[in-house]
Amino acid sequence: MMQETNQSFVAEFILLGFSFNPSTTPLLFSAFLITYLLIILGNGLITILICLDSHLHTPMYFFIGILSILDVGYTTTTVPQMLAHLASQKKTISFASCVAQMYIFLVLGIMESWLFAIMSIDRYVAICHPLRYKVIMSPWLCGVMVIFCGLWGVISALVYTVFAMRLPYCGSNKINHFFCEVPAVLKLACADTSVNDRVDFILGFTVILVPLSLILVIYVNIFIAILRIRSAQGRLKAFSTCASHITVVTMFCVPAMVMYMKPGSEASLEEDKKLALFYNVISAFLNPIIYSLRNKDIQRAFLKVTGWGRVSWGEGQRH
Repeated sequence: MMQETNQSFVAEFILLGFSFNPSTTPLLFSAFLITYLLIILGNGLITILICLDSHLHTPMYFFIGILSILDVGYTTTTVPQMLAHLASQKKTISFASCVAQMYIFLVLGIMESWLFAIMSIDRYVAICHPLRYKVIMSPWLCGVMVIFCGLWGVISALVYTVFAMRLPYCGSNKINHFFCEVPAVLKLACADTSVNDRVDFILGFTVILVPLSLILVIYVNIFIAILRIRSAQGRLKAFSTCASHITVVTMFCVPAMVMYMKPGSEASLEEDKKLALFYNVISAFLNPIIYSLRNKDIQRAFLKVTGWGRVSWGEGQRH
């Protein structure tokens, strides 16, 4: 009887990763390793600058700092394991580790989705109610909103994970993905997953579509307010503070919505891997670049913390 149980139910999974020529493995490993290190460096640097420079102790930068921490955690949940599997022949993950990875990934992803909505509220108050900005966006309110993100992430991810892992998994244990993501794991279930499809759609609505709709409504109001600004310079400055946020939201939310809100029967695993790579790795890599490249506050903080700003100022004085 015990032998039949061992044969029937999966104790570990095999992550197939990407379909590619084995000769390209060293190149892929190097590319992903460099990208991951740059993600740690970029997001870590932004977080440190925000902590060290008092000029960045504002609601907007507080939320950007939280976003950077989430991005580091989000990619660390998946990329190191992917690198380990690229570097070795063993590509297995235990059932318990798969559940843990799925849950942590979902918690951080859902938190990030709602954080984008909160960041849009911050931009709305800053542009539409600038004189009351510091009063409305108090440290207490900012803290409460981040705690809400965390609690919503923990609860929603628990529902996702419990509904996915309560199903029996027998037969094939090969996950056609580079980590344990819900749609890919459900493909191996030995039971009807139509209930899971409905649960995924409802939760996808609350964790992706609702915050995305909120962002859309807020930005319509922001753009109306921007058009009322008389000076062209004022309009440009207001729009530039929103452009980076809109770019980051689009890169993260749109692929995630496509992934989690379509029925499992319509899922193309190769396309899903590309989508997951985009919102898991590429967006985390680009976020620090988008937020710092045209951001003079971040650049000024970097020069101040490193001391290069003082050197440049001293040279300017001598000349």
